[in-house]
Amino acid sequence: MTQAIPKLVTFAEFIDHLRENSGVRYELHNGSIVEMAQPVGDHEEVKGFLTIKLSAAIDRLALPYLIPNQVIVRPLEKDSGYFPDVLVLNRTNLANEPLWKKESVVGLGASIPLVIEVVSTNWRDDYYLKYADYEEMGIPEYWIIDYAALGGRNFIGNPKQPTISVCNLVEGEYQVSKFRGDDRIISQTFPDLNLTPNQIFQAGLV
Repeated sequence: MTQAIPKLVTFAEFIDHLRENSGVRYELHNGSIVEMAQPVGDHEEVKGFLTIKLSAAIDRLALPYLIPNQVIVRPLEKDSGYFPDVLVLNRTNLANEPLWKKESVVGLGASIPLVIEVVSTNWRDDYYLKYADYEEMGIPEYWIIDYAALGGRNFIGNPKQPTISVCNLVEGEYQVSKFRGDDRIISQTFPDLNLTPNQIFQAGLV
């Protein structure tokens, strides 16, 4: 579970808080500093598997992208800051990010071709809060990886089943495609990617 620190803070104050508390994982949700629970092993194996596969695709296609480890995504003009599980950045647009060089912060949709969240017990953050903010920022593609079927039935079916929701920005709004089992995941950022949900979900078993 996550635990919110009750005092509302600005984004600048959040950056100072991170400097003073580097040993703990935090995000900023609408002015509230939220301590993030330590991820379980399966979560990290899914995240690591995706990082390897996407990095290989970036290298193979000679794309101007990178997958950093600790970059803050800040929704426009909001006192919020997120550390996505997997973040693909477009190097060619980082010169337009005013906080990139000094604080490793990005806030422009043009800088982020793809963002991925691996669902944990705080699943509402991924399906509601971050969904809305990433959409408003204009991030073209957002994956929600729900390998443990933790999300609400409206999102992953009834009965619940492990699902990958791929959200593509169309005329300013996300259109959601759901992939399960041995479906081939369709990605507008990596159209030749050959991955299925089962391959991702079973990353820790192979």
